[in-house]
Amino acid sequence: MTSSNIQQPDESVRAELTALRDSIDNIDAAVVHMLAERFKCTQRVGRLKADHQLPPADPAREARQIARLRELAKDAKLDPAFAEKLLNFIIAEVIRHHEQIAGGAGQRDR
Repeated sequence: MTSSNIQQPDESVRAELTALRDSIDNIDAAVVHMLAERFKCTQRVGRLKADHQLPPADPAREARQIARLRELAKDAKLDPAFAEKLLNFIIAEVIRHHEQIAGGAGQRDR
């Protein structure tokens, strides 16, 4: 099938696609900004942990957060497994940041 055989959607379909895609773009922008705010907070947590020689990871809190997010996902009709994968990805990045901060804390004290 060539592209000339593909039927082009009518104007109302194109308009609806554009509106939906604009909404998706806005949501994506909001997600990025929310993640940026979240990471600003977790950077502060990392500095506090480093200043008080606390470990970068907190497995008990992470487990509570995952369980909480899975419930939120269910309530929102979102696949809980997907929500857990996303949070695990974010947690891994946060721990990496905390390890970097902790590694620099010893150098700051010198």
